[in-house]
Amino acid sequence: MQFCRKKSIEPKIEDLTHLFFESVGHKYNTRLIKGSDEPIYLPANKNVAYHQIVFAHGFYTSALHEIAHWCLAGEKRRLLEDYGYWYCPDGRDQVQQNKFEQVEIKPQAIEWCLSVASGLTFKVSCDNLNGSYTPDRHVFRAKIYQQLTYYLSTGLPARAELICQALAEFYQISYPFSLSQFNEFER
Repeated sequence: MQFCRKKSIEPKIEDLTHLFFESVGHKYNTRLIKGSDEPIYLPANKNVAYHQIVFAHGFYTSALHEIAHWCLAGEKRRLLEDYGYWYCPDGRDQVQQNKFEQVEIKPQAIEWCLSVASGLTFKVSCDNLNGSYTPDRHVFRAKIYQQLTYYLSTGLPARAELICQALAEFYQISYPFSLSQFNEFER
């Protein structure tokens, strides 16, 4: 079952940056910034007085993904560049890819919620186009879906909840979510 928004409001990055700032960004001194290349999180410093979630090429879905990571990062992690997390770029072997997928399950489950709140279809990202190992996208998606159902039954992290509420209200999406609002699970 595909879920459609009630009205045809095309998602725009300007709306997302505004909604993010109004719903949570102002409270956490954080802004969404359109980047030109790779996404990165930059904490405030002597040159920039606010934290920056820099997303790739102005893509709406890149911004949603980076917001999801921010929603999971704790207070101390939000003071570190890229939250101080390990990242191995595209080109991973099987061990590196498995490690990557393990840390991507929760953010991608939140990204799925943010996508639905924006009236968009979520697409899982294995992010290993040039690797020596070809990941099983369906197995990874199943793990993300399991985390998604957990979030729907127990609640999203607080910042993710606020952003989802703001997006759903703006895009006129029924909220709180029910599992029936999500794309049919690929088998």
